Amino acid sequence: MDVGIVKVPAQVFGIGGAALGVFLILYRDIIQKKIFPGLTRQQAYRLLTLIVVLVWSVALAGIVAWVWGTGHGRDGPAVTATDHSTIAITNNNGPTLEQIKEAAGNGEKMAKLGERLGVTDTALSVFFHILNEEKVPDEKLAETLMTIAERHKALLAQVRDLQSDDPEVRALREQATAAITAGRYDDAEAALARAESLPLEAAHRLQAAADRQLSGAAAIRAERGQLALTRLRYRDAAGHFAAAAATLPPGHDDQRLAYLDREADSLYRQGDEVGDNPALLAAIDRYRAILILRPRERVPLDWAMTQNNLGAALETLGERESGTARLDEAVAAYRAALLERTRERVPLDWAATQNNLGNALRVLGERESGTARLDEAVAAYREVLLEYTRERVPLDWAMTQNNLGNALVRLGERESGTARLDEAVAAYRAALLERTRERVPLDWAATQNNLGTALETLGERESGTARLDEAVAACRAALLERTRERVPLDWAMTQNNLGDALRVLGERESGTARLEDALQAIQAAWKIYADAGYDRYRADFEDRIRGLEKAIADRTGGRSQPQERAGTP
Repeated sequence: MDVGIVKVPAQVFGIGGAALGVFLILYRDIIQKKIFPGLTRQQAYRLLTLIVVLVWSVALAGIVAWVWGTGHGRDGPAVTATDHSTIAITNNNGPTLEQIKEAAGNGEKMAKLGERLGVTDTALSVFFHILNEEKVPDEKLAETLMTIAERHKALLAQVRDLQSDDPEVRALREQATAAITAGRYDDAEAALARAESLPLEAAHRLQAAADRQLSGAAAIRAERGQLALTRLRYRDAAGHFAAAAATLPPGHDDQRLAYLDREADSLYRQGDEVGDNPALLAAIDRYRAILILRPRERVPLDWAMTQNNLGAALETLGERESGTARLDEAVAAYRAALLERTRERVPLDWAATQNNLGNALRVLGERESGTARLDEAVAAYREVLLEYTRERVPLDWAMTQNNLGNALVRLGERESGTARLDEAVAAYRAALLERTRERVPLDWAATQNNLGTALETLGERESGTARLDEAVAACRAALLERTRERVPLDWAMTQNNLGDALRVLGERESGTARLEDALQAIQAAWKIYADAGYDRYRADFEDRIRGLEKAIADRTGGRSQPQERAGTP
């Protein structure tokens, strides 16, 4: 027997190749026996057909057995789901805005800042380029820089751990690792994209053995999503995570859910941080689809996490809409999450969802004539403070105190007494113990603004002017950080509140100085709102501007000229 005819296919196809070689030898030997001349045409045809069918049937069966044996039972790397129980991320150990700006133009300080963040100075330079390219405002520079640095380090660790049997993929992984370390994200993207394409090409060549290859490709695609998150490109990240989920072969349901969760999370961030309402709608759809795939009976805490995330997306969208349907849905989602996120089981997650529930109830209460929703919001915030203590999580405690103050002010405005308003003032002052100007300047300014609103409402109900003077001081303090250039709409809000406090003070004095200051503040606020397209506020602003102009004219005997109205022809 010619061993070569068996050996070559056996080396290539294993059992199936050996079978093919044997039948080729038999077929040759049958032909050499010269039996065909003794057969009829029909008999010869049948014999040849039988030989061909037997040869290829056994060969193909052997090949299938070889493929199954080499590819069976291998799974891809595990991926965990993400949670965003709280919308804000704070890091008290990060660099200040001043340190960041100093490092941007100083090589030595750049190197020290990079060492502090645990990244190379070349990578830090790329971070600064990303911040500039994405036009991140000053108030978010420190937080966003820390976020990029942490994502950069997480990406680097994940890429280093990426496993592959293909030496070319491993080489590309090393290239990507080196590129990420140096901050050459375009090179890293190219290396990862090429690394992704290699297993995909292998899967097309041998589809029956594609399970392991496709799982590897999905993991690489997810790393591209992580890279996009690092660069604050949330839409791109969502697309990568969706593609990763679609690439996974059957039998990897938990991993697919993790990718889908990360897709929804990226869409939520796009909607929340960029103001992209279609992205929020897409996130809502994704979370609802995930809830079907992640039933409460099978994974109760993951189900509760998804309900919380759904509520966050619904609440964010509902705050931007005039109706209350989305907010009602958000409340329902948070209440569902709390069925599993109990205080006894997961206390801090419970507190996060309780806080989110309070926010949704407060916004609903502001849009309704009654006080039931606002009372519920106050109760929710007070429960949160049982776990969000000042000693345990000081900034979360301060955030909740501020939120509690907001709900109490709305209640106080609808009641004749001042008890609720006094409680609101106390809550805001408590929040400012941790929300300092040095630590969180914009949060400090927001609470100062809220304190001013509460004091102004109290001042209107009192005969003296002490509360009103405090309100003016609080609003002017807020404007030290809420500048027109930095946060124009927040600046306009505080200018409007300042104008209202000055108006009430001016009405209680004989001169016109306070009234003129009030008119100037309200006109400045309306110009910003008008330029931003807030036409629904036009009638209210114009009525107040006309009222102030008339009051000034009445006190001066009509001698002063009316000031030009900002934002009107």
